[in-house]
Amino acid sequence: MAYQSCFMRFELKYILTRPQKEALLKVMEPYMAIDQYGRSTIRNIYYDTPNYRLIRASIERPLYKEKLRIRSYRQLGPGEDAFVELKKKFKKVVYKRRLSMAFPKALDWIAGNDREKPPGQIGEEIHYFRDFYRELQPTVFLSYEREAFYSLDGSEFRVTFDENILARQTDLSLCSPAYGTAILPRELTLLEIKAPGAIPLWMSEFLTQNKIYKTSFSKYGTAYQNLLFKGGKLCV
Repeated sequence: MAYQSCFMRFELKYILTRPQKEALLKVMEPYMAIDQYGRSTIRNIYYDTPNYRLIRASIERPLYKEKLRIRSYRQLGPGEDAFVELKKKFKKVVYKRRLSMAFPKALDWIAGNDREKPPGQIGEEIHYFRDFYRELQPTVFLSYEREAFYSLDGSEFRVTFDENILARQTDLSLCSPAYGTAILPRELTLLEIKAPGAIPLWMSEFLTQNKIYKTSFSKYGTAYQNLLFKGGKLCV
């Protein structure tokens, strides 16, 4: 199945209560439809250096930041494909590059056990990132239940709702069930708006009328602060 390998867009995040989510879903009905996957459980393995260089830099909110993860949209079986994703953010614009490959091969490649890089520019970028940071290792497993919506007008405007966001430091495999510590209260929803430019007027009006404001919530950043770094001490 074909997949999109490159993204460039703004990504805006908001925390919603359940009533706010239900109200927004009603407003969205004339403009958007849920994608073919319906409600799916996304699994991610985030990579970092032994001293957490990537996430520590990201939390400081620099103009430029980057991260690497392996992602799947369901629990994988042995040898099935996953996405290796390099995500960068510069001056509020998000750039994402991704490749699809067998999950075991992806693990070996990022670990440096497989020196053969995939062909193409994206393979070059991820390979350079891996070699630049060195000693990258799986750090956190993050899963969440997502409902993704696309615009009926054919534009690239997208909306996702993420709930039941869980994180753990053990059993870092996309072949495992989704379980872990909740990093967002279960009664709340993370809304993400993804757009190449300005958001539609109807969405802007809904957010303004309901006094819903942007947040800088980061799943990996929150997992790091809640699970790995407490009280000024690194938890290992």
